[in-house]
Amino acid sequence: MTQQAKGVVVAGHGVASGRASDSPFAAGTIELQAPHFAARGLDLSPFVMATVNVDLAPHRLVLREPRWTFVDVDWTAVHPPETFSFVECTVTRGDEQVEGLVYHPHPETKPMHHQPSTVVELLLPRLTGLATGEVLGLRLPDATQATLIA
Repeated sequence: MTQQAKGVVVAGHGVASGRASDSPFAAGTIELQAPHFAARGLDLSPFVMATVNVDLAPHRLVLREPRWTFVDVDWTAVHPPETFSFVECTVTRGDEQVEGLVYHPHPETKPMHHQPSTVVELLLPRLTGLATGEVLGLRLPDATQATLIA
């Protein structure tokens, strides 16, 4: 069963992209993590090496059986290994539609830069001119992988 929600693009911490001046990860976390995911069978090369943060309030996303879950990814010496899950999604922006991934670092293994429970982090191809405040549609293909809860 397909699930859909609309959300607003919000500013993130700037760590995934490497834009945050106080981040210990100048290249950005996604760039540093991508080779570890590729070694486990998930190629992130179709996507921008940054996350798009979308607030789905009042909804929140609950992972059930994600398509990919990688446990104990040891991608940095700055903190202990983390667990990550990914779910395929489709994002709409006006008439434009792109395929992407929900990127979910598990909070129990993520030492810093947590998101509010209604915010999802997305890996997407470049959406030219995308800005905070824009409304995006999010479609999840299968409720067995993840569920939107109000």
